[in-house]
Amino acid sequence: MAENTSGAGDRAVLDASTPPTTGRWKLIGPGIVAAATGVGAGDLVATLIAGSRFGYALLWAAVIGCIVKIALAEGSARYHLATGSTMLEGWKSLGRWTSWYFGIYIMVWGFVYGATAMSATALPLAALFPAVPLWLWAILSGSLCAIFVALNKYEMFENAMKFFIGVMFVVVVGIALLVVPNIGEALTGLIPTIPEGSAIYTLGLIGGVGGTITMASYGYWVNAKGWRTPAWMGVMRLDNRVSYIMTGIFVIAMLIIGAELLYTAQIALSTGDRGLLDLDEVLEQRFGRVVSVIFLIGFFATAVSSILGVWHGVSLLFADFVRNLKGEGGSREGLEKTFAFKFYLFWLTIPPMALLWFGRPFTLVIIYGALGAFFMPFLALTLIWLLNSSRVPKEWRSGWISNGLLGISALLFIVLSVNEVVGLFARG
Repeated sequence: MAENTSGAGDRAVLDASTPPTTGRWKLIGPGIVAAATGVGAGDLVATLIAGSRFGYALLWAAVIGCIVKIALAEGSARYHLATGSTMLEGWKSLGRWTSWYFGIYIMVWGFVYGATAMSATALPLAALFPAVPLWLWAILSGSLCAIFVALNKYEMFENAMKFFIGVMFVVVVGIALLVVPNIGEALTGLIPTIPEGSAIYTLGLIGGVGGTITMASYGYWVNAKGWRTPAWMGVMRLDNRVSYIMTGIFVIAMLIIGAELLYTAQIALSTGDRGLLDLDEVLEQRFGRVVSVIFLIGFFATAVSSILGVWHGVSLLFADFVRNLKGEGGSREGLEKTFAFKFYLFWLTIPPMALLWFGRPFTLVIIYGALGAFFMPFLALTLIWLLNSSRVPKEWRSGWISNGLLGISALLFIVLSVNEVVGLFARG
């Protein structure tokens, strides 16, 4: 339950049935957690590369992408608030096949993602403090984040996420202003166009930034905040929209940096997280070491917020998955205290350390990529199914706007998933 922040009397807990009529802006938090978790170092590189190759031409795609994410996150949280059930309970009601898919996916995904996230967080730390090897920074990052999540309640976790997203937002937007964006070209970039050779980049920009398994965690974070009834629907929607508007500004800032620093100078970045180290070198040459260090701090804030968010949010999903698998009914409170939650924290942190030395085996990469490619279509399609069914009270079922956005999301992610799977086997 969310702690009372009004200071009235001795109430320690905010009544979940009575959202405040004023001061709702002060309650914003779960959406920021979801947005900060979904935007990782890889997303930043993808946005930078789009800007470096096509300038401002795909700016409109970044805006559309945020609208798509608002619809997906809102749908997930609306199901929680309207039904009193969780996404895992909803998926289970659709058939046993959902449990098979999700169970295999979350285990493979967590093993590979753990190593990827720890490595990404280690990159800026190793650049700032090269005396410590990359692998040690990776192990320290994963371990300390796991300990923090295990020992702290949701409120402290949310505050930490707000701090890191604040740092990354200020740093990235500040650098975007420093490079002096071309306002005229930026406004032109809001007009939908698809330059030659940009189709996949366009779809990726719409679907990629902020779009991960953690979107399904949003409803759990909403519940952890103390929002548990339909009365909180308005607060949740405000929280969701504000957070993804912030994400949109953040993504636009990254695209501006790519367009102004890289596109005009025809500088190519490395793919993957290391592309941000290439940008760091460009920034140091252009603006000096101070700006370079500030950027690396923002890079670290971006990467570590993704670790914290995944360590907490996906562990909640796994704990609820186990609860449903065992057929345990009743309240979903206290998932953070279960053995399943702690096991998945371990699974994300300790076994993936082996991949830091041995790399990712090809077969595992194929399974990870294929299962991961289908998660966002799975989320979008099952949300359409659930939110238009009798499981949801009539007044909270999806209208034409929600159905339209979720339908567009599903189509988009299906195209992206097919492209991802084809690419995986083509590389093999």
